[in-house]
Amino acid sequence: MRRVLIVVIAVSTFACAPDVKRVGAPPSATRMAEFWIDPAGERRDLFDGPPSIDRLRPRTDERFEVLERDPRGYSITYKVRDARQRVWNVKIGPEAQTEVVTSRILWALGYHALPSYFVERWVAVEKSKGAVLGGARFRPHDLGLTSQGTWSWQESPFVDTPPYRRLLALMMILNSTDLKNENNELYQVNGPARERASRWYVVKDLGASLGETGRMDPRRGDIDSFEREPFIRGVGTDGVVRFAYRGRHQELLDHIRVEDVRWVCERLQKIPDAQLREAFRAGHFDQDVTARYLARIHQKVDQGLALR
Repeated sequence: MRRVLIVVIAVSTFACAPDVKRVGAPPSATRMAEFWIDPAGERRDLFDGPPSIDRLRPRTDERFEVLERDPRGYSITYKVRDARQRVWNVKIGPEAQTEVVTSRILWALGYHALPSYFVERWVAVEKSKGAVLGGARFRPHDLGLTSQGTWSWQESPFVDTPPYRRLLALMMILNSTDLKNENNELYQVNGPARERASRWYVVKDLGASLGETGRMDPRRGDIDSFEREPFIRGVGTDGVVRFAYRGRHQELLDHIRVEDVRWVCERLQKIPDAQLREAFRAGHFDQDVTARYLARIHQKVDQGLALR
């Protein structure tokens, strides 16, 4: 009976996998800029990351008035206000560091990303009482962007375009394991175009990364898991790369080709280690752990470049 039940569940899970298809005609260069732009040799500051409107950062040991607190979800989140009357969205827990680092690396390769900062220690003030809290990801509430809702991995104008496939390949290198549509946000840019586009398709929630992949509470920001987990299993006769990925929505990887992985690896290879270290410094990883992350990323890059 148990064997029959397992077969039924496996078939049901496969049958329920959503189709992946492009919506509309292939995007023009102008439309593609909403999803990805070529930095064209631009050296991006991976410590400060994407600039905020006023270029102000939250400060360690600063006091923040708590406006809202939401304990739901994997990470506890806050909406807070600092002494300058600036409002921030705050995430605490193991995803705070990884979200900052991963978003900066995506931004380095030309994908739109939101400004975010890791604060090692801060004071949450509720009812005039302050409590010192540990590390958190701070994101400005005022982004100069207006949300237009989520966008779908399975149905968008960019499905199966090279930038779409390359983004997924990059996320495999970083073990970004939570490919849910609710983590994606479409924004209208307020005012003049920014980064060559008036709308941005953003992967906003990238905290489930830099650890292991999996569906049930995978480790985030865990260097031992990141080093241990395989990257590529092989290449099919159709040129599609088979990844060791064990996370959600594996159907999204069914069209990633050798040339997509090689493109990402070639771009990562061109980023100096000093620049990549700045991304990990922004996430407050120490030097020894950062060195191990970079070594494993280099191993993956070498494996990707060896594909034929």
